[in-house]
Formats: sequence, structure tokens, C-alpha cells
Amino acid sequence: RRKLRSDVAAAFPSLSTEQVAELVPSKEELNVIKIYSHKGEAITVYMNHRNPILFEVEKVLYPTVYTLWVYPDLLPAFTTWPPVLQKLAGGADLMLPGVVVPPSGLPQVTRGTLCAVTLLGNRAPVAVGVATMSTEEMLAAGMKGKGFAVLHTHLDHLWEYGDKSSPPTLAPLGTDCAAVESAGDQEELQGKEPGSSCSPEPEQHVDIRDLSLRDRDTCAELLGQEELHENRAAEPAEDASTQDQQEAEDSRTPQEQMDALFNQCFFHALKCRVKKSDLPLLTSTFLGSHMVSCCPAGKQLDIKKSSYKKFSKFLQCMQHQRILQVKELSKGVESIVDVDWKHPDIKAFAVPEGFSSASAAQDSKSEEREQVYHAPEIIPLYGVSTKMIPLFQESGHRKGSILSSSEVRNIIINYVKSNELVDETNKNFVKVNAILCDCLLDKSEQDEISHLKWDELLSRCLERLQPLHQVTFSGQEPVVRKGNIEPIDISIAQRSSNKKVTIIKNLELYGLDPQCVANTLQQKVQASATISPAPGTKDRVQVQIQGNQIHHLAKMLLEEYQLPRKYIQGLDKAPKLGRKK
Repeated sequence: RRKLRSDVAAAFPSLSTEQVAELVPSKEELNVIKIYSHKGEAITVYMNHRNPILFEVEKVLYPTVYTLWVYPDLLPAFTTWPPVLQKLAGGADLMLPGVVVPPSGLPQVTRGTLCAVTLLGNRAPVAVGVATMSTEEMLAAGMKGKGFAVLHTHLDHLWEYGDKSSPPTLAPLGTDCAAVESAGDQEELQGKEPGSSCSPEPEQHVDIRDLSLRDRDTCAELLGQEELHENRAAEPAEDASTQDQQEAEDSRTPQEQMDALFNQCFFHALKCRVKKSDLPLLTSTFLGSHMVSCCPAGKQLDIKKSSYKKFSKFLQCMQHQRILQVKELSKGVESIVDVDWKHPDIKAFAVPEGFSSASAAQDSKSEEREQVYHAPEIIPLYGVSTKMIPLFQESGHRKGSILSSSEVRNIIINYVKSNELVDETNKNFVKVNAILCDCLLDKSEQDEISHLKWDELLSRCLERLQPLHQVTFSGQEPVVRKGNIEPIDISIAQRSSNKKVTIIKNLELYGLDPQCVANTLQQKVQASATISPAPGTKDRVQVQIQGNQIHHLAKMLLEEYQLPRKYIQGLDKAPKLGRKK
């Protein structure tokens, strides 16, 4: 502890000896834990009174927001708009267009200086970051570009290690009062007497603190509730802040903008579209039916243009933050099985303007049906088996090598030509040598067959290779599975009172959500549809709907979903036209 106190005193010379002793007490319990960032960096965290007070990265000490709330003047502070906190907590750095410049000027800092970030109207810091340029460079750049690399914020995982308290309400200093008044003139924050923004009254500051979790457009509306007739005067503030945020967004790279769009749509979908009853939910359905519907007009989600490159990696990141849990319920098909709706990031998310959370939840079912389903691309593949190794090792392949049918064909043709096995009298036939005999002929055939036609040679070869198949869902990486893909199985079963039901299995293998299919069928045919575990399987379900509905089902699968007929089994059991079902 003595070394820690000396390190703290050296890192933060503005602290007095008494303050250092108060921060790192000699007798009270002090815990040290080690955590790892998403980048894999080891971080040492010092805990006191069950709150993290300091964290150390590469032998450099940094204060947490809990410490800065006790010593708000420990670091030079820069002010930003309340809605920016949500971006910072989501992993964004602080861009200069989002920094509020007070009349007294910005604090003088050099590049690499540790700084605090506060929200307009409250001196309590909400983030810790490192300046990426000096104050002079910020002003010379016209307050554009990245200003601070953010290390830690209120609402992040380090904050969650503590008691999860909210920032205290600290009245701005004299110079900050002028800044708030100036910003108030800009924003036309009416409803208070001039200069009242410096007042320490808790009612006002609680409102401003609460605004940190709401959209900026709501800010003027909430502050103007006391004098509704002055709402018009608040419009310039909204325009100014929106313009600042727009400039901040424009200064980001396209990849950072796509990352932010994915984060926005992800939290929007979890907050407004997905319910607990929807789980487990296919990840492809979550992306195509929920996140896409939350995408703002004029924008399009493209995982390839993000830093994640794969949607599965994006979900892994969210799972690492303990927001949700993803499992592979069916081989190669992942589903969301659990969501922590109490997670601070979900609770703090503000629905963008133009979206209504109530109407979004109400329309989610109908929009699910309207989303365009893209049938997966299915390619049959073949694995080299032990028996076929002699035939394929000449081309450099060994056991387990995965080949397409065209690759197998080329290998066989090259093998036949290189070994001069084409029959000289009839080029449609191939002479069977010892290797072809062992690989392709049964024991009873080995003494009888000396020549094979080209087609028979290739078909025998494919039959003796291990069957595999590759499935590629829209926006996802290809997945290779063993065996031939099972078709969607449709059957008719008899129930009590001579009633018939239609049973559909294996929908999950084709990226179809059984619950969505059941809901769609139920609306189309006006009959009861249920979901139940599929017999003989551990992780699949089947859809059961009253009556023989194969005609409707065939139209939906073949015409709407564009699935090839060869992957659907049981369409021949449809009732004949003109006869009663």
C-alpha cells in the first residue's frame, strides 16, 4: 500500500497527502483484481469500499469515475453533450465536434494528457480518456477529428464492478456557469431564470443527469416542460446539437460508422423487437427480421464493411459483454438462447427519432413475415475416404480432403489420362487398372469387369467418397457439414375424431425460424399451429398445423421462400383437387 500511495502521489500531484491517504487507506480493506480487455490487455483494478478506485494498464495508473466523483478536479475536464455519453459507453472515442467550448476557453493540455469528460451542466466526470492532440492543435484543426481516446466510462464493465451508482450532481464552477449560460443561449433552454443553470438545486440537475440516457432531441422538450409556450425557442438548440453530432459522425471512418450502425440496430432490436417468448431465436432471423427493420432510412447494414467482418464475431463480442448468450442448437446453426434485458447498455439505449418503441413492438410480428427470406446456397461436397486414398494421393490429396464434384471429375480424368487408361479402340471406355479395381469394384466384380464407361466410372467414384455438403446463409460464412442435407420433411398424421394434421420438420437446417413459419401458416389458413420438440432429435422442433395444408405449404416454400423442390419431401401427399380434405 505504501508503494501504491507513492505511485498515486506521483501520478496525480494535485492530490494532497491527506487525500492520497483517504483514497488508499492503510487499515481499510483494499482488494486487487485482474481483468482483461476485449483486446486481451491485462488490467489491474484496485477496489475500495466495493468500488473500483484505480486501474493500471502497462504500469500507468488511471482513476475510475468513482474516484473522479470524489475528486472532480483531479484531471483537466472537457465538456460534451449528454447524448454523447451513450456513444462513449458503447466504445466510441470523443470527437472534437462533440466538445463544448466554454467562453473562457478549453483547458490547456498537451498530447497524451489524461483528461476527464463531463456532461453539460454537471461537473461530475463520466469518462476518462487521453488527449490525442494538444489544445492548440484542437483549435487549429477547427475542432474536427478525434480529440480523446476514451479508456473508461460510466456504464461500462469496469463501472459495473462497483455499486453501479449514478454520477452525483455537482454544480459547475464560475467559468463553467458562463459556459452553461452561453450554451443555454445557443440552445434557448427556457423555463429557468437567467443564470439559474448555475444553481445547485437538485431538481434541475437531476433532470440534466437523466438526459444523459435520452436522445438529444428530447432534451429541449424535457427542459421546456415548465413553460410549454417557449418550445419554439428551443428549436435552435436542437439544430445546433444535431449539427455537432452530425459533424462528429462525419469525422469517423466508414468502418467506425458501420460499427456504430450495427450497435444501434442491435440494441434497438433487443429493446423494441425481441421478446423473451421469441427465444431461442436463430441468429439469421435476428439479423434479417429484427436488426434490418431497425436500420434508419437511407442506410444499410453490411457486416463486411464493419470491423467484425462476420456477424458471428459481432455476436461473440456482445456475448463477451454478457448482453446475450448464443448457442449452436443445431450443428452449424446458431441461436440466441438468452438476453440480459437489465444490462445497462440496453437500459441506457435511447430509441432514435422516428421510431416508436410501442409501435415497433406491436408491428414486429407482421414485419417478421414481411422480411425477405433468402434461401441458403447448398453445394454437395465429397471427402476422401480411406479406401479411396490410392486413387487421390497422386493428385496431392489425402484422407479427409474436401472436394466438389467438378474437382473430383477433373482428378479422375487427369488420373486416367496420365496413366493412359483410355481404351484405344473405344474412347468411351476406361481400362480398369489395379487401383481402380480396388477402389471402385466390389469383390464379386473384380474378375468380371475390365472396362468402365466414363459416366459409370465417375458415379462409382462419387458413391464411394464420404458425402458432405456446404450451406451458405445470406450474410454469413459457409458451413460444411457431414452427410447429405436432410430435406424439409412434410407428413400427414391422423389425430382423434379422424382429424388430420400437417407436420413439418427440419426447417432450422434451411435457416427458417419454425415459430415464424407457424405464425405465417396460421394467418394464411386460419388454423391452429403449434411448436413441439421433434421426436428422435435433441435440439430441433417441428411445426404442427390442423388439416392437410400441403398446398399452402408448397406455395410458401417453393414460391415465397424460393427453396428448390429437391430439398422438400412429402409434397406428393397434398389432397387432390375436388375432394374434401
